[in-house]
Amino acid sequence: MYAGKLVFSQVMDHLPWHTFQRCVRRYDGNRKVKSFKCSDHYRCMAFAQLTYRESLRDIETCLRAQASKLYHLGIASRISRNTLANANQRRDWRLYADFAQRLIHTARRLHIDEDPGLDVADTVYALDSSTIDLCLTLFPWAHFRKTKSAIKLHTLLDLRGHIPAFIHISDGKLHDVNVLDLLLPEPGAFYVMDRGYLDFTRLYRLHQARCFFLLRAKTNTRFRRLYSHGVDRSSGVICDQTIRLTGVHSATDYPETLRRIKYHDAEQRRTLVFLTNQITLPPLTIADLYRSRWRIELFFRWIKQHLRIKAFYGTSENAVKSQIWIAVSVYALIAIIKKRLSLEPNLYTILQILSLTVFEKTPLDQLLRKEPHSFHKQGQPKQLTLFD
Repeated sequence: MYAGKLVFSQVMDHLPWHTFQRCVRRYDGNRKVKSFKCSDHYRCMAFAQLTYRESLRDIETCLRAQASKLYHLGIASRISRNTLANANQRRDWRLYADFAQRLIHTARRLHIDEDPGLDVADTVYALDSSTIDLCLTLFPWAHFRKTKSAIKLHTLLDLRGHIPAFIHISDGKLHDVNVLDLLLPEPGAFYVMDRGYLDFTRLYRLHQARCFFLLRAKTNTRFRRLYSHGVDRSSGVICDQTIRLTGVHSATDYPETLRRIKYHDAEQRRTLVFLTNQITLPPLTIADLYRSRWRIELFFRWIKQHLRIKAFYGTSENAVKSQIWIAVSVYALIAIIKKRLSLEPNLYTILQILSLTVFEKTPLDQLLRKEPHSFHKQGQPKQLTLFD
């Protein structure tokens, strides 16, 4: 008797599998593969992300314990640790990267109407990177220091819905500012960054692309004040100036004027100096925009705590990148499900519920909605009463 789909299968049904198959064909992912297809590999790795599996042996043990349900999970072959290890090492990670980018595009389109809580009509991005430390002996390809390996997640976060619009995985030696060369500038968008991205040549390139940028100035930045605009010091804004750079190289790298705002954060007890090419927004709004940059720090903390991207199932570069991109795709998938089903719980709550219910057959929307259970008293119950 049919009693409905497993929860895991219902989650996987929200994936565009036709797009996944196009990615597989693009990189010839199923070449010389007899049974364990790329779709099986993805489902196993997504299962590991959703249920917080610790290792390949952990994945193997859990799935073999539910061997009678593998077909209903969409997995058509027998699971073994060696098969998973070979797939992680040999399946091209770009396959999963392209698929994750497609899911990110879908998630951003669904979350486009969300209010980021900022007094800005344009799209606001926060750009930053997060370092994941690795063992030098096991990951010698991830160059960082003489005694340690590491990889970096360079991320451009859309503050509407907190969906990453761009992700680049590099070794630990790549400086953050080099990622600006990889971005495709979006005219009218606002890019909020920290001081590590202060490179006037690259910033002028963003300016010419009609983008807005905001970042903190360094203490040794040389400039000449052209105008001083009136400010309300009681709001924390100390000065709002129009400046021109006078450094030997900076004056040539950025030949146009900039806006310099000095702001005192009473809550944190520190004074910040901002540089931006946006000249119309109030200075307090500029300060609020920079404060919103900390959302990307919260994003990094969230994915490190709730997705498997710090402990890896393989040591090769291909295995590490495949695992990270599958984790990103799972994050985007949960964001898609949350929006499609109009769910109130946050992503953390949804992941926690799914981690315990993947083998149940409860309808997904019923499982994830915050609705109190109500018990209705039937008029004439079929159960006989013992005492009248």
